[in-house]
Order: sequence, then C-alpha cells, then structure tokens
Amino acid sequence: MEGNKNAPDKKEKLADQMMQNPQVLAALQERFDSNPHTPSSYVETSLPKAVKRRINALKQLQEKCAHIEAKFYEEVHELERKYAALYEPLFEQRRVIVTGQVEPTDAECEWQSGGEEEDKEKLAEDVKKKMTLSDTPSTEDLKGIPDFWLTIFKNVDMINISLQEHDEPILKHLQDVKVKFSGTAQPMSFSLEFHFGANEFFNNQVLTKTYKMKSEPDSTDPFSFEGPEIIDCEGCTIDWKKGKNVTVKTIKKKQKHKGRGTVRTITKQVPNESFFNFFSPVKASGEGEEMDEETENSLAADFELGHFFRERIVPRAVLYFTGEAIEDEESFEEDEEGEEEEMEGDDDGECEDDDDEPVKKEAGQPAECKQQ
Repeated sequence: MEGNKNAPDKKEKLADQMMQNPQVLAALQERFDSNPHTPSSYVETSLPKAVKRRINALKQLQEKCAHIEAKFYEEVHELERKYAALYEPLFEQRRVIVTGQVEPTDAECEWQSGGEEEDKEKLAEDVKKKMTLSDTPSTEDLKGIPDFWLTIFKNVDMINISLQEHDEPILKHLQDVKVKFSGTAQPMSFSLEFHFGANEFFNNQVLTKTYKMKSEPDSTDPFSFEGPEIIDCEGCTIDWKKGKNVTVKTIKKKQKHKGRGTVRTITKQVPNESFFNFFSPVKASGEGEEMDEETENSLAADFELGHFFRERIVPRAVLYFTGEAIEDEESFEEDEEGEEEEMEGDDDGECEDDDDEPVKKEAGQPAECKQQ
C-alpha cells in the first residue's frame, strides 16, 4: 500500500524532469504550433466533407443576407433625406436667432431645465466664460448669440485640435453649418455646408465638404460588411483675398551660390496648420492601390470628423455650445472606466465565485451600444 502511495510522487518528479528537458519542450511546442486550436482549423480538419459542403451553402445564404442588409441601409439613407427636410425649418429658425436676424418671443424663450436656480446661474456663467468676445458690447447692442459656432468648435476636442489662433477671427463670421444628403438617383453621399457672412478673408459665401459613401459588401470579403462606410471626400476651393490665406505661410530662406559664394535670400510659401485645411482633404487611393500609414490615419480622422459633424454637432449644436452634450459624453466614458475597474477587482478575488449569478447593473446605468 505504501508503494502505491509513493507512485504519484514518482510520476510528478518524472514529469518535472521531462519539462526541464529542452528537447521535450521543443517537441511539445512544435506539436502545438502544427495543431492550432481555432474555430477555422476545427472546420478544416475535424468536420466530414459532407458537413463542410453544407457549411458552404450556409455561407452563400450569409452573403445574400449581406446584400439585403446593404439595401436596408440604402433605404435608411432615403429616410434620413426625408427627415432632413423636416428638420430644416427648425435649423433655419436656429440660424436666424443665432445671427440676430430674429428675436425670439418670451414664450419661445421659456425653458424648464429641471435644475435648481443656482445650477441655472452656474450654466449662464459657464457660457459667458466660453464666449470668445474680445470686447463685450452692452446688452442693448448685442445681437443673436456671438461666436456661436466658434465656441462649439473650441469646445469639441476633435475640432479644437486643428483650430489655430489665426482661424478664430475667420470663424467669428460662420453663421451656420448644414448637412445635405444626396438625391435618390445619385450615389450615396452627404455634404457639409459652412455658411459665412461677408468678411475680409475670402469671397466664398459657402464652403463645402462632400463625403462619398458605399453601402455594398466587398466582393472579396462580403462577411465584413457592417453598414455604409465613407470611402472618399472632396473639399472646395477657397477664394482667399490677397494676403489672407491662413493655410499657407511665407518663409525666408538663404541660398549660397556654389561657385561665387554669394548669398541670396528667397521667400517661399509653405503649408500652414489651420482648420481650413479641412476643405483640402487627402485623396483616397484608387482601387488596388496601397496607402501609407500616415495617409490612412489622416483619412480615417477626416472621415470620423465628418461623421461627427453630421451625427452630433449639427443636430445638437446648442448643447455643444453650452457644453451639456460634452458633459454627457464624459459621464458615459467615466461609467465605462468604472466598470473596467470593477472587472479588474473580480480578478483579484474580491467578488464571489464565478459560478454565482451575474451581478445586476444598477438602475439607470446605460447599456453598451454600437454606433454605426
């Protein structure tokens, strides 16, 4: 009986000695490498031929589903175009109030925020601080909402990162930003229109940026389709007045003649950082062409910003002006971080056994969602 008790100990010692042998470890690693345990390898190596044949039939059905989904998103685009026409009168009222062309009535100015009076005063004070007026005029002379769009741009990090000091005097003349959707017979796209009042910087009344979209599965990878994607964008030519182009700067450079040794100073124009480079986007490569990483990142950031203008800033402009929309987004991010920390606590053994029922979310906690 005692010999049987010692048998497991001997086996464990033998296993330890084998695992310390480099040749044994190399053989085991080679075996693991040659037999990857992935779902695709299971299908390829473990399923009978007849089952694989039926799986191919399911993939054909899945591809057809992807094409139906693409048609669904085309109809969604049509709905967006339809409802954009319903929003337009409201956005036009917003424009005339912002620019001071119309003074809203007392009834239109009534708003119950649901907060305490001190919260209202704090919000008013915060808005006052965010306004970028250099010389605040008297209440009698003040019209509309000065620097409405400039304040929004400065509040939103995604835009503010490209905003330069020399852009601000120009953006003080920005009166409205609109979204226009392509027509029924046109390829899917949307345009951003930036409407400016008369100014000393350029002659354009409207600057445009058009984003071209595609809603069809990739022929080489149809299962990757997740909805319409932006595939390219086009800007516009800004008719700058003389000496007012903020997207370029003039530099002086000294040149030395190789033979005579004389030095001359030349001036040349080079690109300058500016928000208005937004209207001269990098072009996407043609089909089959590869982009370098910098170009790819630049396009991705441009597409993300265009989508943000369309989905968030234009429809909810006043909430980005007051900062309420930004506070909501930051609160959501904080909730995510808190949830992450709680999960880390589970790994440290601070919670009950994994077999217990999942912990219920607290009331009012937002569920995770996916943005198209």
